[in-house]
Formats: sequence, C-alpha cells, structure tokens
Amino acid sequence: MLQLSPQKVKKVNFLLSKPGRGNHTRGIMDKGRILRIRKQRQRRVRNAFWPICLCLFSVWSCDTLSDTYRIGKRSVGTAVDITKGAVGLGVGTAKVVYRVGEFTFRVVKAPLDWPMTREEIETVDGLPPKEAVKQGRVKNAPYVVNGKRYVPMSVEAAKSYREVGTASWYGYETWSKKGGRMTANGEVFDPDGLNAAHKHLPLPTHVRVTNLENRRSIVLRVNDRGPFVDGRIIDLSAGAAKKLGFHGKGTARVLVETIPVEG
Repeated sequence: MLQLSPQKVKKVNFLLSKPGRGNHTRGIMDKGRILRIRKQRQRRVRNAFWPICLCLFSVWSCDTLSDTYRIGKRSVGTAVDITKGAVGLGVGTAKVVYRVGEFTFRVVKAPLDWPMTREEIETVDGLPPKEAVKQGRVKNAPYVVNGKRYVPMSVEAAKSYREVGTASWYGYETWSKKGGRMTANGEVFDPDGLNAAHKHLPLPTHVRVTNLENRRSIVLRVNDRGPFVDGRIIDLSAGAAKKLGFHGKGTARVLVETIPVEG
C-alpha cells in the first residue's frame, strides 16, 4: 500500500477542500466507473452472442442438409413423375437428368410436330399416336402396327421380365434428316443415347442388356416401340449397339432383363 508523508496528506486535503476540486475528482472517478461498466456489458454481450450464433448456424445447417436430402430423395424417387409433370418445358430442355449406377440418362421432350421414329404405328389406345402422347395414354396401352394389335404387359408383370433373343439397332435415318424424331412415348430420340425400343414393355422401363457373345452389359431406358421384324426382341440405339460391340455386325444374341428403378 502507498504511504503518504504528513506533508502530502495535508496537500491532498487542501486540494480537496478547494471549491470544485472534489467534484472534479469525483467526476473523473464516475467516468472511469461508467467506462468499466460499459466494457463489462460489452464483454457480456459478446460472450452471449457467439453461442447464439453457433446455435442459429447449427439450426440453419441442419435445415439446409435436411432440405437437400429431401429434395434429392424426391428427385430420385419420383423421376418418372417429374418427367410427366414437365410437359411445359421447351424443346431441347432436359426434363430430368438422373443416374442408374454408372449410366446417365437425359429425358427431353419432343415437339408434337416432329415425325415419330415408328411411323408405322397407326393407333395407340384407339387414338392417333401423337394424341395419345399428348394425353399421356402411352405407357402400356395397346397399339396397332400394320393392322396388327399389340398388347403391352402390365407394370407388375414387367418386373419379372427376362428374355434371350436377337437384338438389332435402329435410328440411322435420323442423322441424315433435319430436326429430330419422337419416340413412342413423346421423348426426343437420341441415336447416341442409352435408349431402346421394345414391343411389349411399359414405357418407360429400364432394362439391362447383355451381349452374350462378348459379355458386355449396359442399362438402357426403353422409350419406344419395336422392332417389328420377326425374330428380334429389342431394338437399340446406334450408340448402345456400339457400347455392346455389335454396331458393325448389326445384330447380336442378348439377354434382356428389367431392373428395378425407383419411380
């Protein structure tokens, strides 16, 4: 503790006894106290602020992750529903892009004035083909080709479909014509895409096609009708035929089996 001599104590008392001196000293002391109180309050606010921020950030992060998960789950689980609901999108706009294993699929709406890949289809569910597409009545509706009526299998029956037979490929003519072609279910036909045509499977259906001659295998989206040639069970796009290694040969003996895909 600081010890003052008697002379200094007298001097301090003398100064404090003068008018205004005590008030000034007390004013300085009050200002110092106010500053200390302010600093203490600011420190308390800062200490309380960070836990609140962390809490809010945690809540926001959890909501964001949950929403992302839910959106992702809906996109994967209802891919076909999204495709059906995207009728208003413009030509050339991807309606939905999704993956099945290592294979990526892009579903694109075709304009109704495009010619169909299978112009020999006369009616679908008793309607002109494009009217059936417009009304969404194509999936497993009966259709007529060259006077012959075809009745596709039900969605339930298609789940256990498995067949060995001859595959061919089609769509070469689309490269030499302007514009594009529409598949039987109203999608843009992509000659290089992972798509195929089948007479009896619901549209669309995903199948695994294995070339039994070289054991190559790919997953395809069946979105068209055909082939209407005796002795053939499936028509592939040229791109799919190349991946399976029979593009140059034209046909191959294959195993076709449906695979479960959500939606």
